Amino acid sequence: MVTIQDTELKEGIHEAIQKAHKLSTPVLVSEVQKIHQMEPLSFFRAGKESFFGERFFWKDPSDNIFLVGLGICKQIQTDQDSGRFFHVEKEWKRFTENGLIFNKYKEAATGPIMFGGFSFDPQKTKTDLWSKYSDTLFHIPKYLLTVINNETYLTTNVICTQHDNESLVERIVNERLSLLSFIGKPNFSENTLEKKLEINPEEWKQSVTELVQDLKTGSLKKAVLARELRLVFKDTLSIETIVFNLLKEQPRSFIFAFESNGDCFVGASPERLVKKEGEDLFSTCLAGSIARGDTDNLDEELGNQLLTDEKNLSEHQFVVDMIKEAMEQVCTEVHLPERPALMKMRDIQHLYTPVIGKGSKSSSLLQLVNLLHPTPALGGLPKKEAVEKIREVEELDRGFYASPLGWMDYEGNGEFIVAIRSGLIQGREASLFAGCGVVADSNAESEYQETNIKFRPMLSALGGMDK
Repeated sequence: MVTIQDTELKEGIHEAIQKAHKLSTPVLVSEVQKIHQMEPLSFFRAGKESFFGERFFWKDPSDNIFLVGLGICKQIQTDQDSGRFFHVEKEWKRFTENGLIFNKYKEAATGPIMFGGFSFDPQKTKTDLWSKYSDTLFHIPKYLLTVINNETYLTTNVICTQHDNESLVERIVNERLSLLSFIGKPNFSENTLEKKLEINPEEWKQSVTELVQDLKTGSLKKAVLARELRLVFKDTLSIETIVFNLLKEQPRSFIFAFESNGDCFVGASPERLVKKEGEDLFSTCLAGSIARGDTDNLDEELGNQLLTDEKNLSEHQFVVDMIKEAMEQVCTEVHLPERPALMKMRDIQHLYTPVIGKGSKSSSLLQLVNLLHPTPALGGLPKKEAVEKIREVEELDRGFYASPLGWMDYEGNGEFIVAIRSGLIQGREASLFAGCGVVADSNAESEYQETNIKFRPMLSALGGMDK
């Protein structure tokens, strides 16, 4: 059992209630404590009964940061298109500036954070698939477990109104103790796949072929087309089991799970969009891919083939140029290597170029997210024309797939990824998503096979791989 010391929570709630009376508006109280080590996935499981549909999980590839959020203290959401990044930033600043924050540790990702993301294209016609998610959706959790550099912190966030009284303290303390006393482990059981349904694969290949013809005659240089694989299992899928499998099988990826109203968007993305630590900004160019080899020699041969393949190198350079240009708009200096390296995941290897920048005083994380989304790796070039083409020809409602997903703390630090290698879990069914960049010399069958490779991480984690 994890124990915590007497806290400033009672004093903070009392002060916040008085402030809410004065301002006639709800006031946030956020309190951070350092606690004994607690396994993040166990904490995630501890909230299953009380906070199902209101949880999130996050791990970075270095294992330096784990974040687990339970409950919803506040939501920031909108279905509007224009200015949605600005709207979120403005609302987040307003919410935290009025709050009472007790955090003596000053570690990033402690205290109030918001976790969530933006849909790929808010102008795309909506389907029922993503009905549980707004085009912009962020959760500020009631309880946040942060494991950073092997130290564990618990943040408690409480909204106080002028109608609350001191009994709120007892309710929060009891609820928190119940979560921290949870000692059960998630039940990791195998899933039994009953049906695997490719959504209109031949029509998708035809769309690729037609797009190639357009690319040969028009100004569009590249567009990314994605498709869906629908799975049906015998029993309701366990999010804990999926996350456990991803942690085990994809350790060098960002592992994420984001619940909303009973559905869960979950995945293992290799691709950082942008990270902000103080004034330091980091981004990743990831485009161009090939399978892993069954032997070391074959794997090296495939990697060298990727490093010298003109189509993939050209596709990668599109991404490098765009991200460098976006970073230069908000940074005083930008650094990147001259040539890409290989990023080797379990099922696939990519061309990879890291980008590091020094932000100006006025640069913000969401400002850069706005500039970068979508990168040519998930949208195309030119950006506006590519998104319009995807909107026109792609059957899939991407929702949060290939979108910016991540977290931001109250001091502006945070990290967003490109949410690929992912799936939407709905009870005992799941939709998996994969896409590929189409250029003038693309071949529909080759691109189709590439998407099959990109389905593998989630297929394996779900137990849907062919035996």
